[in-house]
Amino acid sequence: MIERKSIQRYLRCLVPLPTSLRPEGVLKEEIKCVLFDIYGTLFVSGSGDISIADKKSPKIEEIKGLLTKYSIRISPQSLLDELYRTIKERHRELRNRGVDFPEVNIDLIWMKVLSNDDITVVRQFAVEFELIVNPVSPMPNLENMLTACRDRCQSMGIISNAQFYTDYLFKWFLGSDLNGLGFDPELVYYSYQFQIAKPSAMLFQIAAQKLKERAIMPSNVLYVGNDMLNDIYPAKAIGFQTALFAGDRRSLRLRADDPRCKDLRANLVITDLDQLIPHLV
Repeated sequence: MIERKSIQRYLRCLVPLPTSLRPEGVLKEEIKCVLFDIYGTLFVSGSGDISIADKKSPKIEEIKGLLTKYSIRISPQSLLDELYRTIKERHRELRNRGVDFPEVNIDLIWMKVLSNDDITVVRQFAVEFELIVNPVSPMPNLENMLTACRDRCQSMGIISNAQFYTDYLFKWFLGSDLNGLGFDPELVYYSYQFQIAKPSAMLFQIAAQKLKERAIMPSNVLYVGNDMLNDIYPAKAIGFQTALFAGDRRSLRLRADDPRCKDLRANLVITDLDQLIPHLV
């Protein structure tokens, strides 16, 4: 666990940017389990999603300072070029194995990029880099909504594109690990752990199977996410009910030009996490 004090300087309060959407919709059946996306849904994301810096990142000066801190004698642009090259190489390897939507373990990527096999140092660097290029903070009313879900539903879980540091967000910002917040550890699925990312249906299939073993059918599961393709599309394909979180313009992804989303509708549209609570009877 990387302690908050070591990354305190990077933490900031981000305010969601309103969207043009309005709350609407109803749920068809009782909800016994709620599953969440993280970036852009539970946490405001400066880049709109879990992210690697763009090659023309406006954060170049901050990245330069980070390189100086770690005595890494390359330019920020060279770092970004090598980072992208290494990620693309790993994606290619995974696609050659039949993975349609590959995901990397970012700490292993950084070990190659930095030519450093000290995992403690590499992970600290990776976290600081991510917080520079993708600052995050909790969505308004996050704790209140999680408390209501914990009290009203049998189970809470996560299906998210994520990395090793994603878990840390809850401790840094909410002062508790996932267990303490009411999440079931058997229902937490992060993309890096499986080397496959959304919109692949695989993580949703695994979650659905685990829930069926508990006699919770897909129609009694609600999935909440901000992306029509990555979240709503695979969740509905599995049979989950869905809620599109449209509370931040940075992260809302309607994907209107994607044929998979052309006629796709979420059961609910919410613009504040608190709006989910009345639907959890």
